[in-house]
Amino acid sequence: MREGTRQTRRPRGRHRPAATLIPAIHPRGTNVGGLLRYLFGPGKAEEHVNPHLVAAWSGPSQLPSLEPPTQASGRHDIRGLARLLEQPVRAGRNPPQKFVWHASVRNHITDRVLSDGQWAHIAAEIVAAVGIAPHGDSDAVRWVAVRHADDHIHIVATLVRQDGETVWAWNERLKAQAAARDLEQRYGLYQVSPVDHTSHRRPTAAEQNKSHRQGRPEVPRDKLRREVRAAAAASTDENDFVNRLQAAGVLVRLRYSTVNPDEITGYAVGLPDHHTYAGDTVWYGGGRLAPDLTLPRLRQRWAAGPGTTPPEGTQRIERPGVRHRTNAFRRATASATTSARYFETANPANGEDDIASLAGAAADLLASTARAFEGRKSGPLTEASETFDRAVREPRQRRPRHLHPEAGNLRAMSRLIAAVGRLTSNDDTAAALQLVLRMSMIADNLAEFREAQNSLHQAKAARLAAARLRMIASNTAADPLAPRFAAAPAPVVVERDHTKGHAL
Repeated sequence: MREGTRQTRRPRGRHRPAATLIPAIHPRGTNVGGLLRYLFGPGKAEEHVNPHLVAAWSGPSQLPSLEPPTQASGRHDIRGLARLLEQPVRAGRNPPQKFVWHASVRNHITDRVLSDGQWAHIAAEIVAAVGIAPHGDSDAVRWVAVRHADDHIHIVATLVRQDGETVWAWNERLKAQAAARDLEQRYGLYQVSPVDHTSHRRPTAAEQNKSHRQGRPEVPRDKLRREVRAAAAASTDENDFVNRLQAAGVLVRLRYSTVNPDEITGYAVGLPDHHTYAGDTVWYGGGRLAPDLTLPRLRQRWAAGPGTTPPEGTQRIERPGVRHRTNAFRRATASATTSARYFETANPANGEDDIASLAGAAADLLASTARAFEGRKSGPLTEASETFDRAVREPRQRRPRHLHPEAGNLRAMSRLIAAVGRLTSNDDTAAALQLVLRMSMIADNLAEFREAQNSLHQAKAARLAAARLRMIASNTAADPLAPRFAAAPAPVVVERDHTKGHAL
């Protein structure tokens, strides 16, 4: 154990983590010396403290001889270590152009400080899991683990084995994350659920910068996802879905099968004023907005089945009044109450399909309710609806084999609320608030169900959605006019675009 590396408190520096034990696989490079020079240097903000090796390909007995010596200037001479790491690459038969593999592994801010020996074991498990240095393979790649802070290490490897063969390291991110989950349990660290592919894509830095330059209040991807979700929740089939999007001012492009030209296999959406540098519309396929917004998933949602026939009175209402809206929300509250009771008694062992279908329908109902409260502008209830939507997505996009009968009633209520339009009085607002409270109960029950499934991402989202819904109901009850801050925009008529082409 080296002097100066153990601290009772973690430094409040640049490397303070925001996540649990998660390995970050960095882009591959060509300059192993430059990377080592940075890792053993002071850092961009003098945040590196006592950088040193904790593990290497040759085992713990060789660490003293591999450790870069400290020069008179106080900097480390990494040239010898860099030459040793590059030797297999120079002697390799067909080395890759980018041969430097780099990963960083952090633990959670609430975790205890791990020793050098524990970090060494973690590094060895990571490189073995991704396949570049399996346990017991003396001809594996050369690698080192560098520590310059209490809460993380960096692993540097060259992707040519010592027998001259190149290692390509396929799917190393998923393999490293799976190894991290196991290590969390071994060391009693803060645990997260495994990656389940349920989160929607976040706007990239380029998208955010472009939106800022153009003065947009929000990133087009987020706006389109909200419009698509609201249209899907209110639609009965594909034609209705496309018509609602176009009425909302969204451009729609359908994708046709290359085998059967008359078969529609997907769609993409865009905004009339969002273009590339060349002036072309920027298109987003449904899957680029959220995993459950692909056309096959939407078709499954709209498919007819037991209990999915809308009850009488859910057809579009001409000039709906306060009485219509109040009755619609009361009927929806009754349906949500029935569903909440089932959530309370559901058995995680055999009720997964019923819960999945009910939760998905409840998400549609909440999306329509948010649109009735806040219109097309995002607000607190819309954000709570999106959080709840994350909670209902099934891990690995698993599809329920059958639907609970009440799921059809919930979706019918979603279409009914979409038909009666925006809230305009205290009476319909009070009725809507009762529905919001019922939805918070469903979110709480769904959180418990997700925890029993060990789906921690969805459980966390459900808890957060429930808390937000209760807060919204409480705040709105004190100020009933708060949700009606914007007048309902007039429909925008745009030219239909059914051009055959692939969604970008």
